[in-house]
Amino acid sequence: MIDPLSLTEHVKKMVVKVDDVEKRAYFRFRGGRWYGGIATADCIGCNLRCVFCWSWYFRDNAKKGRFYSPVQVYHKLVNIVKRRNYSQVRISGGEPTISRKHLLEVIDLFDRDGILFILETNGILIGYDKSYAKELSRFDNLHVRVSIKGTTAEEFNKLTNASPEAFSMQLKALENLLDEGVSVHPSIMLSFSDERGVRNIIERLRDIDEGLIKEIEEEYVFLYPHVARRLREAGIWPKRAYYPDRIPRELI
Repeated sequence: MIDPLSLTEHVKKMVVKVDDVEKRAYFRFRGGRWYGGIATADCIGCNLRCVFCWSWYFRDNAKKGRFYSPVQVYHKLVNIVKRRNYSQVRISGGEPTISRKHLLEVIDLFDRDGILFILETNGILIGYDKSYAKELSRFDNLHVRVSIKGTTAEEFNKLTNASPEAFSMQLKALENLLDEGVSVHPSIMLSFSDERGVRNIIERLRDIDEGLIKEIEEEYVFLYPHVARRLREAGIWPKRAYYPDRIPRELI
C-alpha cells in the first residue's frame, strides 16, 4: 500500500532537478479542446498510482522525459497559446504539485501576463500542507481543479493503491483552498462508484462548503486500449466510461 507523502519524496528525486533553478521533467507540450481550448504541458511523475491513469507509462518512467525550467515551460506554452489563440494553460499528465518551487514560478509567469492557469491536481500535498494553498492564493489568474479519486476512502484505496487515510487529504485540499480564497472546484472520478458512494461524497463536500455541490465535475474513465488492459489485469472494471470511438469531440 502506498503512502503518497513518501512516494512524493521518492518520485521528486527522479523528476525534479535543481541547477540554478528548479527544473521538472515533461514528456510533451500540446494544444487541445479541453476547457474550450487550452495549451498543455504533460509532466512526468505522480504520488498516486491510479489503475485507470491514461498516462501511466510516462508517469512511471522518468527517463522518458526532458527537464525544463519554468521559463522554458512558459515559452513552450505561450507559443501554443499564440498559435492557437488560446487564453489558458495547464500542466497535466502527472502531479504538478510535486515540484512546488517550479510550479509556483510557472504560474507566476502566466499570472503576470493575465493568462489563466488551470492547476489540475489530486490535492494530496495541498491538503497536507495548508501553506501550499496560501502560496497559491497570491495569484489572480489561477483556478484549481482537484481531481478526487473515487467517492469513499475504500474506493480511493482500490483505485490508487494508496492508504485510505489519504482520501481525506484530497477533501482537505478543497477546504484549504477555499479558506485562502482560491478559485477551485472538485472533479470526481465516478466510473467505479455506486449510489451509496455518490451520496457519501456529496455529503462530505457539503460539510466543507455547500457551494461545492453545484461545482462538481463528473469524471469518467477513457477506455483507451492500454487503460482497458491495466483495468482487466487489476480485476477492476468501470460501471460507466468513455470509449475511444465515442468520445465527445470537445473532450479530444
